[in-house]
Amino acid sequence: MVSLADAGWLISKAGLGDLESITPLEGGWANTNLHLTLKDGSSFVLKAWSANTVEKVSSVIDCHIHLHENGIPTTVPIMLNDGKRMVIKDGVAWTLLPFVSGGILGLDEESLRSLGEVQARMHLIPVADCFPEDYRMGFDLFEEVISLSSEMGRVDPFVEMLSSQIAELRGGFPLSLPRGVLHGDLFPDNVIGSSGGISAILDLEEAWIGPMAFDLAMSCVGFGWEGAEPVWERWRALFEGYQSVRKLTDEEFASLPFLHRFATLSIAAWRFWKHNLSEQDESLSKRYVEMVDRLNVEIDFSEVLG
Repeated sequence: MVSLADAGWLISKAGLGDLESITPLEGGWANTNLHLTLKDGSSFVLKAWSANTVEKVSSVIDCHIHLHENGIPTTVPIMLNDGKRMVIKDGVAWTLLPFVSGGILGLDEESLRSLGEVQARMHLIPVADCFPEDYRMGFDLFEEVISLSSEMGRVDPFVEMLSSQIAELRGGFPLSLPRGVLHGDLFPDNVIGSSGGISAILDLEEAWIGPMAFDLAMSCVGFGWEGAEPVWERWRALFEGYQSVRKLTDEEFASLPFLHRFATLSIAAWRFWKHNLSEQDESLSKRYVEMVDRLNVEIDFSEVLG
């Protein structure tokens, strides 16, 4: 719990004015995000990174800086009086971010076309050492879900399916596709937008260097469905926007069914791990089922791409 005194302490570290109020921000399942309003009317976001190590936060900040320096809309933590962009409180990294007005990106075609364009531009920026080569929500997480479930005596058809398919998934993962800087978790609560435009790409904890087509497939998982039903207009808008900047190769087209399934499994695995193994929460324990149900829906990418 972050108190007014705690938030005021961080504000003072940045040499800013007096704090007026704190309001929780919607979105996010791991870290604490609070909207801070100062008495002079200015606004900021306090982020307490309780789900990440200090070393990971430092790397993620570098990733945000890299995106910003290469023209990709994002938020970079404010420089504090000591020249650093974070403070450590009780072992947890805290940052102060500029508040970006707008809200969670809409699902209209104009907004999703803009998202596709920005995503393609992000994929084409130079790579940097702050981005890992391995996907945090990929095979390592699959293995952890399987291992922890066994240790905890947790039996679930999803874990059994994951265990039976992991070798095939490893063998089938397309390693030769064009690679670039990926977000890794583009869902609505990770994008701020308004009036059909993108104001900021947030939360780069899952960012990595990988096949560009995977990131586009993940955007379809995040933005292209209503429950277990695909909304094709959204898919088409994403692809239209993306290909207006960067054309997919034939090999990327062919890989999309596999990559979409892999992205769906990644979200299912994270939700199962989060709510059933790491922080057990009965009210959220079935969130992963939404993703599992989608695996039974056949996706015809030739129709999506027109």
